[in-house]
Amino acid sequence: MRTFVKWILYGFIVGVLSGLASALFLAGLDAVTDVREAHAWLLFLLPLAGAAVSYMYLKRGGAASRGNNLIVEQIRGLQEDGAERVPLRMAPMILLGTWVTHLFGGSAGREGTAVQMGGSLADLAARYLQANAVDRRILLLSGISGGFGAVFGTPLAGAVFALEVVTMGRRVAHKAIIAVVISAFVGDWLTRELGIKHLSYSIGVIPPFSMILLLKVAAAAICFGLMSWLFVMGIKQLKGILSRIVSRAYVRSFIGGMVVIALVYIAGSRTYLGLSLPLLVQSFHEQLPTVDFIWKSVFTVITLGSGFLGGEVTPLFVIGAALGNALAPLLHLSVPFLAGLGLIAVFAGASNTPIACVVLGCELFGGAGIGYMILVCLISYMFSGHAGIYESQLHGVPKPRYLIRVPGARLLLERANAKKKGRAAPH
Repeated sequence: MRTFVKWILYGFIVGVLSGLASALFLAGLDAVTDVREAHAWLLFLLPLAGAAVSYMYLKRGGAASRGNNLIVEQIRGLQEDGAERVPLRMAPMILLGTWVTHLFGGSAGREGTAVQMGGSLADLAARYLQANAVDRRILLLSGISGGFGAVFGTPLAGAVFALEVVTMGRRVAHKAIIAVVISAFVGDWLTRELGIKHLSYSIGVIPPFSMILLLKVAAAAICFGLMSWLFVMGIKQLKGILSRIVSRAYVRSFIGGMVVIALVYIAGSRTYLGLSLPLLVQSFHEQLPTVDFIWKSVFTVITLGSGFLGGEVTPLFVIGAALGNALAPLLHLSVPFLAGLGLIAVFAGASNTPIACVVLGCELFGGAGIGYMILVCLISYMFSGHAGIYESQLHGVPKPRYLIRVPGARLLLERANAKKKGRAAPH
């Protein structure tokens, strides 16, 4: 009973910290987005803003520059020899850096910021509570679930996401579940109580089951999985190319900002800047131009691949919903139905968290279409290759054997890892 009460208390503490941080972050994000939309000229400062943030991380970031991967490594015990902690400065640095990205027009998300703030504050709580190594890891897990649940308003998905993204291929400690679930629900509740509102979605009427419908959904799911792979590999390859050409991180960010400005004029639209939430909402209500998911992907890959701060999840939501929107008329399916499936499936493939994405779909859309949600998330996961937006997640953990291997994916990853370690790439 004492252990049970302890984890309730720990989950509540981390949930409060995550909820407060997420509420501050989301309120500020809405404010900077309004400022950017009211002052179009701010876009032209994007290269300088990105360079300034990258320079700040170069000088003051330290371990915080590894972002989400640092938290995953700490929980999975990949840094046993170094006794490295999650620095407290990670929270304010990622908060300010993400606000800067969105203020000046970078295409990025918000999940990475919430998770890093939650993890940083959870590690602070672990130090004050004098938690041992096992308890500290569970507190960090609670920081992930609290941040994710609060920023998206999906506490169940936040709890499952924290357990799945970190413990992929490993046994989950049963005592972690108590703190992780409580942290997610407390974080979400507190964020809502502080006046933060979340978007609501509807996938409309679920079509009656048929084998033809099942085959159409499966075909769409393959496209969602390949889109996940292209997104992940696009960011990885761009980071590798830029790091070989330009040695200084702040110069890479400056170049990325210049490219984003050019893309705005090539595309003839500012729709793809920031979170692109209007585009996400439109994906459920009307037929969009087919190229919208491509443009959002390109803008986000350039932004994140050149070193700007922010998460990948919201852009993945937008890309998935827009891709589903584009596929709907080709497959003769309802636009909101396929947009909703695309939203969760592209994220499932890129994050390697199919179970969390099924739960996410149920929280966002209700459980009426859960069978189709399971189908698209698993198939997308199978076709997304051995890669993901969280590099440390797959460190030494192979995907299941039923994974569909994308031609050339393994070679690209081996070359990227070899160059990162200073070895010659395999031929």
